[in-house]
Amino acid sequence: YIGGIEHAVLHLLYARFFTKVLRDLGYLPPGLNEPFSNLLTQGMVIKDGAKMSKSKGNIVDPDSLVEEYGADTARLFCLFAAPPEKDLDWNDRGVEGAYRFLKRVCTLVSTPSRGEMTDQEKRLLHKTVKKVTQDLDRFQFNTAIAALMEFYNFLSAKGGGPAKQSLETLVLLLAPFAPHLAEELWEKMGHKRLIAEASWPAYDEAALKVDKTTLVIQINGVLRGRVEVPAGISEEEAKTLALGEPKVNQLVARKKIVKTIYVPNRLINLVIQ
Repeated sequence: YIGGIEHAVLHLLYARFFTKVLRDLGYLPPGLNEPFSNLLTQGMVIKDGAKMSKSKGNIVDPDSLVEEYGADTARLFCLFAAPPEKDLDWNDRGVEGAYRFLKRVCTLVSTPSRGEMTDQEKRLLHKTVKKVTQDLDRFQFNTAIAALMEFYNFLSAKGGGPAKQSLETLVLLLAPFAPHLAEELWEKMGHKRLIAEASWPAYDEAALKVDKTTLVIQINGVLRGRVEVPAGISEEEAKTLALGEPKVNQLVARKKIVKTIYVPNRLINLVIQ
């Protein structure tokens, strides 16, 4: 059941009452005791510090919003601004930000150059597909859109342009949030069938594995260097590699390492006295 918290109480009461009556009368299976398996009550929309309502007059006209920015922008902003169970603080600048993001996606897809897919691009593609797929199942639309924005930022900054598969995947993942625009971009990319008929992209766990990673080296919390290391190395191995860096070794010389803070595959901080 998905509904506003102000309506959910009575809606659920009625639904549970009729479900149990129909069960007792034999019209439903004996084991069916509840009408819904899950409950999601979305938050309120807040504008100018107060709950948006027709009686207060502090509402946003969706027709004017759609006329100026398009339905996809309005939809994307509402889904990105807050998790569905939290209150959404209406912000006109946020609407404009969603509109600019969609325009940038259009520009990227229209770029004629198509580079080869690098290993880093492949890993991020599969990471994004996994993230968006799982977040949709959890109704975490805002974090799914954030992952799409991160993927776009990488593709737009890639020298030689993104691979065609990356752009197609970006548009496919965008479709649940901006269906009209995604459909138009899908057609511009040369597809004859609707994007709604296309298969949802799958992710490969093997492609997410990283052979090497960049380890940040800190001394007393201050950045002192970076080193490329094999993924999954132990704390002792990371410490040995960090101390093997000339600059780090010089700063640590004749000092006592009193503590080592290690975040696997990301950071090692040597606390010295």
